[in-house]
Order: sequence, then C-alpha cells, then structure tokens
Amino acid sequence: MGEFTPVTTLEGGAQFDAYVATPEGEASAAIIVIQEIFGVNEGIRRKCDNWAKAGYLAIAPDLFWRIEPHIELDADVSEEMQQALAYIPKFNQDQGIRDLEATIKAARAKLGGSGKVGLVGYCLGGRLAFMAACRTDGDAFVGYYGVGIDGLLGEQHAIGKPLMLHIPTNDGFVPADTQKAMHEGLKDNRHVTLYDYEGLDHGFATEMGDRRVDEAAELADRRTADFFAEHLA
Repeated sequence: MGEFTPVTTLEGGAQFDAYVATPEGEASAAIIVIQEIFGVNEGIRRKCDNWAKAGYLAIAPDLFWRIEPHIELDADVSEEMQQALAYIPKFNQDQGIRDLEATIKAARAKLGGSGKVGLVGYCLGGRLAFMAACRTDGDAFVGYYGVGIDGLLGEQHAIGKPLMLHIPTNDGFVPADTQKAMHEGLKDNRHVTLYDYEGLDHGFATEMGDRRVDEAAELADRRTADFFAEHLA
C-alpha cells in the first residue's frame, strides 16, 4: 500500500525518506507515525497501512537517517535490541523534532495546504510525540509508553492542542515514580488525557511480536482512533 518518499528538511539542504501510505479515496487528514528505536520497520509500516485503510494519509519519517538510513530492527531479537538501544545516545532529539516539523509541512502540502495533521508515537516516538505537542504546530498528539516524559514537564505550558498518553503500569523503561510524576504534573493541564493499562509492560501495542497484548492494544488503538476522529475532523 505504501512506499518510501523523500521529505525535504526545514533548512532545505537535505532530504530523508518517509514511508507514505495513501488511502483509496481522498484523505480526510494526515497521521504521522513516529518510530520506536527499531526504525521504520514492518510494524511501523503496518501501522501506517492501517491508518490509510481508515482514510488517512499516513507518514512514518525515518528519524534515524542521520545515523544510518533505513534502520529496521526486531525487538524480539536480543542482538537487535542491544543495537537499537545503542542508537539512543546517538540520536539528536531536537533535530528529530525539526524533522517531524518538516514531515508535518510535507503532509499538509499533500493535503492541499490546509489539512489537519495528527502525530502518534511509540517508545522513543511516544516521547517525541510529547515534545512535538510542546514544539510543533500539529493538531493532535498521541504517545504510547513514552520514555522520560517526567523530565519534559517544564515544557507543558506550550501544549495548545489535544494530547493523549497511554501508560502501561509495569513499564520496564518507565518506573512507577516517573509515572506518578507524569500524572501529578499533567493532571491540571486541560489539553492532556492519560490512560493507564494495569499490569502491562512497554511495547504492549506493537503491531507484531512477543510484546503485543491483543486486548489492551485494541483498546488503546480504539481510544486513539476515536481521539483522532474527533480532533482531526
């Protein structure tokens, strides 16, 4: 359904690839799918394809392109998990947000210049979705099991559009004190909605692999679909 297409950076001096899935009819809006630390792999591409089936233009930018383009790793393979973790300190998150801004710009251009754009991210992408809610002009944002969001709470005053966060309570990368800080720090922000998923671990909503928990993934994805239907209409 989809294919890789170049996106021009905000500075205009380079391009990076993004997986683009296009609906059969006219797109109602666009959704940018933000990768995990495993790159724009088959699971992320499937998420784009699913959004396209639902009528959205779906785009997953290759945010690791400055490190190595077209990284695709499997979380269920131990060696590839370690490889993915090693990319984290090499990745410049501020540049990543600028690449997301460029992708928003490209998505709006594909929609004719005035369409709405939502962003949904997973793991590292969940953190970037929070950052994007603070720093970009997207229209709605969703983060699944975002890491280290407690350290970003000082930016929440800049959130002006709806943001939803999915939080598994047994997340091995997001300890209980971090989850508590997120709940306490965001409870008075009228733009933010948080959902807890009791007893679940990081990665429960992946499209494929050992981490997925079907019932919880389907619940979270229904909430996300309803959220985007409301705010991207």
